[in-house]
Amino acid sequence: MVAEAKKARKESAQGVTNGKAPPPESPVRKPRADSLRNRERLLVAARQVFAAGGTGASLEAVARDAGVGIGTLYRHFPTREALFQAVYAREVDELVALAEALAEEVEPVSAIRRWLHGMVRMVATKRGMLAALEPALETSQPLFSASSARMQQAAGGLLQRGVELGAIRDDVSAEDVMRAVLGICYIRQDDGWQARTIRLLDIFVDGLVVLR
Repeated sequence: MVAEAKKARKESAQGVTNGKAPPPESPVRKPRADSLRNRERLLVAARQVFAAGGTGASLEAVARDAGVGIGTLYRHFPTREALFQAVYAREVDELVALAEALAEEVEPVSAIRRWLHGMVRMVATKRGMLAALEPALETSQPLFSASSARMQQAAGGLLQRGVELGAIRDDVSAEDVMRAVLGICYIRQDDGWQARTIRLLDIFVDGLVVLR
């Protein structure tokens, strides 16, 4: 009787280990609220520090501006590249979301103008990151390629809406717009370049308008 009981227990254990009755998986733990807040503060601080550029664009400066220790930064972003990619990906997400919102609420010419102004702000952040995080750029190329495609698609949506409503010329492509914007943004890199760039982009947008 005892032997039979031992045999039954052994067979039961084998059934579990053989996959017949797998143990329930442990629930996935959600990040704590304070951890999410710290990550958000780090991303906001990183955007500002990288946009300022120069020698101050360091991880220590990011942690200091976020009000957290450098150890907290490394827990969220173990490398410079990880932080760089997170900030850049957020910038792209916000630009894509902005294009979608503008397409729903704003007349076509103003929508394109406001979206291109947002592009200037993103370029300012990216330029600071390029200066501070040059070693991470090679492994970030796939991110750049995918992000460029998303932004070009967003620009194309705004252009197409303008064409359909008769407000924008139909002989300008999204690629034309992106090349023009990036070319204007990178003409000069001295103080005050953002204000001059926005002025030139406004002139560019005026050239997209259908004359009546």
